[in-house]
Amino acid sequence: MGHLSTHMLTHLLVMNAVVPLVIYGLARHHRLPDMWRLWPWATAAQLVLLWGWHSPAVLSAALQQTSLMLLMHFSLATAAAMFWMSIASMPQRESWRAPLALLITGKLFCLLGALLVFAPNLLFSGAHAGLQSTGHSLADQQMAGMIMLVACPLSYVTAGIVLAGRWFLSLDKLGSLNG
Repeated sequence: MGHLSTHMLTHLLVMNAVVPLVIYGLARHHRLPDMWRLWPWATAAQLVLLWGWHSPAVLSAALQQTSLMLLMHFSLATAAAMFWMSIASMPQRESWRAPLALLITGKLFCLLGALLVFAPNLLFSGAHAGLQSTGHSLADQQMAGMIMLVACPLSYVTAGIVLAGRWFLSLDKLGSLNG
């Protein structure tokens, strides 16, 4: 695995595994702030940061500078925490919004992965020719994209299915109470 695919794996482990597990652990113990109303902003923030940090010039610079890379990891983890808190704190009557946020986010994460896989050349070489010394290659870029394409359904789509199922069950319970 090269530098970019290792970078992507780190992001995905933090944003799609560690952060959601911590958030849902807090929710289970009723220690989660009520942030569900922020779901559109948390969704937008996560997407803007993801695409902004992964624009060719910005990611090329971050791959060259440790402080910029740390800022990227911190800001993406913070945005993921806000996103997952807004999803996990959503009340039952509003829970239809969670699968929508997960669908939007998951689709745009997968789109970035597909761009990395199917780009005919390096997207992050640009003016930063030093990336070759970090082990960045087309194969590494494609591996980073494949990691994203595997992680998206495992996290966002699975969470969306579970939350949509809960919402449908709550509608069924509501229908049987009214009927």
